[in-house]
Amino acid sequence: MNKKKVVPLILCFILLVFLVLFIPIKTAFTFTEHRVENPKVFYVPLESDNEFQIRYVHSIHLSNVIESYEATMDNEIRLLSMQYEDFAIGLPGNEEDGETFTMKDGLYTLTYDDNVIDSFVMLIGDVDAELAFRYLGNELNLKKQLVRGKSYTFRVAKLSLYQMLKGVNMNGKTTKTER
Repeated sequence: MNKKKVVPLILCFILLVFLVLFIPIKTAFTFTEHRVENPKVFYVPLESDNEFQIRYVHSIHLSNVIESYEATMDNEIRLLSMQYEDFAIGLPGNEEDGETFTMKDGLYTLTYDDNVIDSFVMLIGDVDAELAFRYLGNELNLKKQLVRGKSYTFRVAKLSLYQMLKGVNMNGKTTKTER
């Protein structure tokens, strides 16, 4: 083969490798270290269901709080509801515009009409209260997978193969739970 044919082939190969590695291809729930120079990305691939939950034990009431969300088609986060047993410090006792507040069987539920955000920051507190990410019937213990005392930006994002290889796939580090 002559040099005129080899150079374009090599350039095409380099372009193909670049495209395969760096073009975002997989949507995932991401936890990105917040306010650090070279943030590490932890992720859970988004599969067939767009709904997920954050479950935590309230530090004062010591009861479960379950926040339900949905990933939108635009990779934003729609707040669906918040459910809890006690309300006082840190938990709402009534609704505001665009919300509905109900109480049934000892559970308070705050439902959002249409509240969409692009991300939120989550502190992984250095206390022994539970904090979990629920998805597809699995529960991921965030206190064991992420660093206590650090903050993470949570968002839904498309990741490239390079980002997935460089990041930490938290899928498979879950335990089955009831939905």
